[in-house]
Amino acid sequence: MKKILIAVSILGQISLLAAQNLTTNTGAPVGDNQNSKTVGNNGSVLLEDIHLIEKLAAFDRERIPERVVHARGAGAYGEFTAAADMSAFTKASFLSTAGKKTPVFVRFSTVVHSSGSPETLRDPRGFAVKFYTDQGNYDLVGNNLPVFFIRDAIKFPDMVHAFKPSPVYNKQDPNRVFDFFANIPEATHMLTRLYSDYGTPANYREMNGSGVHAFKWVNAQGQVVYVKYTWKSLQGERNLNAAQAAEIQSKDFQHATVDLYTNIKEGKFPSWELYVQVLKPEQLSALSFNPLDATKIWPENIAKPMLLGKMTLNRLPGNFFEEVEQSAFSPGTLVPGIEPSEDKLLQGRLFSYFDTQRYRIGSNFQYLPVNAAKVPVVSHNQDGAFSNRGKNSEVNYQPSVKENKPDQDAYDYSKKELPAGTVITQAQIDKPDNFTQAGDFYRSLSEPEKKNLIANLSGDLAQVSNKDVVRTMVGYFYMADADYGKRLADALKLSREEVERTFMKQKQ
Repeated sequence: MKKILIAVSILGQISLLAAQNLTTNTGAPVGDNQNSKTVGNNGSVLLEDIHLIEKLAAFDRERIPERVVHARGAGAYGEFTAAADMSAFTKASFLSTAGKKTPVFVRFSTVVHSSGSPETLRDPRGFAVKFYTDQGNYDLVGNNLPVFFIRDAIKFPDMVHAFKPSPVYNKQDPNRVFDFFANIPEATHMLTRLYSDYGTPANYREMNGSGVHAFKWVNAQGQVVYVKYTWKSLQGERNLNAAQAAEIQSKDFQHATVDLYTNIKEGKFPSWELYVQVLKPEQLSALSFNPLDATKIWPENIAKPMLLGKMTLNRLPGNFFEEVEQSAFSPGTLVPGIEPSEDKLLQGRLFSYFDTQRYRIGSNFQYLPVNAAKVPVVSHNQDGAFSNRGKNSEVNYQPSVKENKPDQDAYDYSKKELPAGTVITQAQIDKPDNFTQAGDFYRSLSEPEKKNLIANLSGDLAQVSNKDVVRTMVGYFYMADADYGKRLADALKLSREEVERTFMKQKQ
């Protein structure tokens, strides 16, 4: 009898759904959704057909501006569980208690290519996590690779332009890419990683992630340490060589999205552990490289990783556009206890990410459900397109004798001091060291991985018509490791004299 009642209930719900009538956006019933109003059966369409006009106008505006970078992506919801009490280092509450759970939303993406591009292409993968903490949202916005091409945000628009299709032919071109990077020796480390098999992860589940930048942690006593984050996949890390990527692409150009969604649907919830490396401020200057440089990793013998917690993705979005396409991340979305470092690239991203979301989605993007904090938002920012903040107070300013005072305990900037003798300048950072870590990474690869790196890199460099650019690039890789440079020169049929001449020129 109980089963019959349940069945009747389910059928009733289905029939209710089936019985729902179409309405306009304002809730009025739609009489006919198949035929426009016309003058007679065969006559002209009337402008008074409001449903037709509304339907076409809505369709014309379905798309919002595509992200300039990270356009193609997939997302999922989940939960982060803290592994330890980190309050000795940071007053961020989601890291204050072992076992504390925080809901998250994650968006994985490819970086350079457009929203409909194949997910097998050689490209860094975005790895952005939104923590809905009890102190507001915190965004950890990174990539699968632990370093980046450049160390200063002023170069970012030019770098992306070089990667994107030609403004004349609308075609991506290695000539443009390497014409740019021949002038950017700091990119040697990232290019080496990108052209290895790590540049084509097998899917989103089986790749690691990195915050890339150094950040500051501040504890309740105001003590500061510098940190870097790493996500380690509990599914293991797996990459594709060029042949494997081509084989997958021939069958399915969206394989990584399908893989992520299929596994979550089947209850095979992917998980990652989050690790942090910590350096005290006084340790920074003692290193042979600048640890706030986004083209550098922190070797584990310098800063041992500590486990912060585990993230598991267990729920798919119900609507891709509303929850994935309109999800918005920024490294400036911070909580008390986490602050930006002096990393030049990060400093530029603090502006750029917020700005692009306001352009793409509008001034109220942070109030969309996927972006909204899970705690009350008390702000005197107001109005703008699609405002739905529901404020009904006359006090929309501060200070006021009535309400809404800042929390000075959360952010006490009054004690921050600039180092003595600080000057304003436009110059390269101290200790740029453009090549050492690129060589370290090359030497860490297995012999098959080295062969794949040389094949991938020489394949693109062979398409570059300006041989001065090619020789310059080979010189950079020679500076990283002599064997690396010689193998690349052999693959490109460059003479030893050409390589050594470029090598000596780079050293000067």
